[in-house]
Amino acid sequence: MAHLFVFGLGYTAKRIASAMEERGWQTAATGSAGDVDFADEEAVHEALGKTSHILSSVPPDRASGNDPVMDAYGESLAERALFYLSSTGVYGDAGGAWVDETTPTVAETGTGRRNARAEADAAWLAMGARVFRLPGIYGPGRSALDRVRDGRARRIDLPGQVFSRVHVDDIVSGVVAALVQDAAAGAYNLGDDLPASGNAVTEHACQLLGVEPPPLESLEEAQLSQMARGFYAENRRVANGKAKRVLGWRPAYPTYFEGLSALL
Repeated sequence: MAHLFVFGLGYTAKRIASAMEERGWQTAATGSAGDVDFADEEAVHEALGKTSHILSSVPPDRASGNDPVMDAYGESLAERALFYLSSTGVYGDAGGAWVDETTPTVAETGTGRRNARAEADAAWLAMGARVFRLPGIYGPGRSALDRVRDGRARRIDLPGQVFSRVHVDDIVSGVVAALVQDAAAGAYNLGDDLPASGNAVTEHACQLLGVEPPPLESLEEAQLSQMARGFYAENRRVANGKAKRVLGWRPAYPTYFEGLSALL
């Protein structure tokens, strides 16, 4: 029986593990919702000894920039099918242009900071992993609808700014497809079919909820955190054709219109 071990059972990985359990797979995981303590090396190695497939959703450490999984257990990952949840942030700022899996990753982000995501992405690829590059993730409890309801929605005045996004269920279907097919190693972008500005998504969420959209603000007026400012410093459209061709993947929510309507 196939066995999946998950490093970091968070918002997205928890749904992937559940989907595989429904298919008869055994799963174990670290993380707040997992059953194995990441720091307990004996327990982790015991679990890995039973594992055929490994999925990591653990991002690089914010302080050091290093990948905690690679640092602690990199030597134990060999000879297993590896899967890693990465970020489209590896592409940096593309000035609104389309990027795909052949687009070079960048060593620094648009704000000139070390792009630890790109380093981790490259390390997993070097070990033969299937790496899923994910744009902004939304889903139940984590969408523009929730931000509008909670009064956290913002509209930033940045003409031409475009992002890609993906519903969490579409990430699950893409990763599950790769797991059950034993897909070829390499990078896969999982994003929807309609890159759009954050403002457009916020405005549509407001329309669905029957409320007025928040006022437009400049970056200076918004007083965003450094992390949020870094997000707005990058502008790109993420192509998803490879996942469709290779995995037979089709997003159930091809645009934010379908995604937000379903969440509503």
